[in-house]
Amino acid sequence: MQVKKAGFLTKIIVLVLLVYMATTLLNLRTQLQTYQAEKDALAAQVTQIAQQNAQLSDTIQNKDDPAVLEAVARDKGFVKAGEKLFVDIAD
Repeated sequence: MQVKKAGFLTKIIVLVLLVYMATTLLNLRTQLQTYQAEKDALAAQVTQIAQQNAQLSDTIQNKDDPAVLEAVARDKGFVKAGEKLFVDIAD
């Protein structure tokens, strides 16, 4: 049985296909790395939002706690009766 050698045109076509496949593979690898980095950033954002939701849920559950009420009042600038408020106007 005789094996026919591949012609010059066949070799060129195979070479072109190999180059095309290699460049496509490198392009896909770059896209994969980009999407992986985006996925990691979004996962970190999901974790951060979940922590914020847990804090807000805890605040809602303890809404009648005097310490929580006082902290909210202080954040809004309220003072207790008889307290003196000093405002820094040096800025």
